[in-house]
Amino acid sequence: MTIQVLIVEDEELARQAHATYVQRLPAFAVAGVAATAREAVALMSSGLRVDLILLDMNLPDGHGLEIVRSLRAAGHGCDVIAVTAARDAAIVKRAVTAGVAGYLLKPFTFAHFRARLEQYAEYRERMAGTEGEVAQSEVDDLLGVRRPAAAATPKGLSPETLAQVQELLAASAEPRSAGEVGAAVGEVGAAVGASRVTARRYLEYLADNGIATRTVRYGGRGRPEVQYGI
Repeated sequence: MTIQVLIVEDEELARQAHATYVQRLPAFAVAGVAATAREAVALMSSGLRVDLILLDMNLPDGHGLEIVRSLRAAGHGCDVIAVTAARDAAIVKRAVTAGVAGYLLKPFTFAHFRARLEQYAEYRERMAGTEGEVAQSEVDDLLGVRRPAAAATPKGLSPETLAQVQELLAASAEPRSAGEVGAAVGEVGAAVGASRVTARRYLEYLADNGIATRTVRYGGRGRPEVQYGI
């Protein structure tokens, strides 16, 4: 059965990117998106089927942990993976105490995102196939599935910049060239700079690993230009 995901994220660029990432994973589907705590609670109260919430901790109208407590009090048993830039140890401890199933720190690459959600899908599949009493080894095995190893960062590439480039592509309505990505306004532009060569290294890595697609744009004078999209 497809895992239905609710994305709760106040930043539009990140929200769009996370939705795109979920849609790229065959076992998952986007059940809904929310930009605030109030929207998230309203969607859950509407009877929407949600198996997993990708939850930002810092929302404009409340903290993510408040949403978790509210949902648990209302009897919602869906799992929660925190997707956040909050690195404070106290917040992480409170999240674990509240029953958060995973903690994914921003910025991250699609490879990290995919690994975490695929590990979660494996955990659900194993839980569904477990009945009656279990042995200690089976418990350890199930809990181990929920602790995926971190995906390796490509040598010579910054994981923060790689994640930012992915978010830019995922939120773009049309494919972008290396020059356009390098000159993009905002965090990506600041991280990659105006260097077409630097931007292309990140874009080519994404394309080589099947995360981004390449197309060739013709028109005007000069050489054809390669564009990248997600």
